[in-house]
Amino acid sequence: MKPEEHRQLGVDLYNQTWTLMQMSDRAPADDDEMLHCAHASAYHWLQVGTHANRARSEWLCSRVYTVLALPEPALRHARRCVELVESAPEEIEDWDLAAAHEAIARAHATAGDADEARRHVELGRAALAQIADAEDSEQLEADFATIPV
Repeated sequence: MKPEEHRQLGVDLYNQTWTLMQMSDRAPADDDEMLHCAHASAYHWLQVGTHANRARSEWLCSRVYTVLALPEPALRHARRCVELVESAPEEIEDWDLAAAHEAIARAHATAGDADEARRHVELGRAALAQIADAEDSEQLEADFATIPV
């Protein structure tokens, strides 16, 4: 497969995952498709993506698992997202660290660990100060506001 095909599939599957996550009346088959789309997107980004693409793929997988109320895989992918962001800060955008903390906070909340969720919400909100674009910061703040801590 050509690199541009991997990239296009990574984007298309990422977007399809979001479409499915936003459905208010998902059936079990939609949940299955959502999960498989997230992992398939991550696979394609693993083939041709940057460090940032890989971190965002882990973020997406974690988010899907929180939507499905499956805390263990949500935590695994959120932790990997944080590792990837922290291991190559020169390769990521200014909002990736806040997003990584949002993922791990949400995963801890899904697992019922309010203290760790709160800790990562605080770390993520502190990282918001590093974001130059107000719209990016506002979107992440809105995401933090939906984490039940």
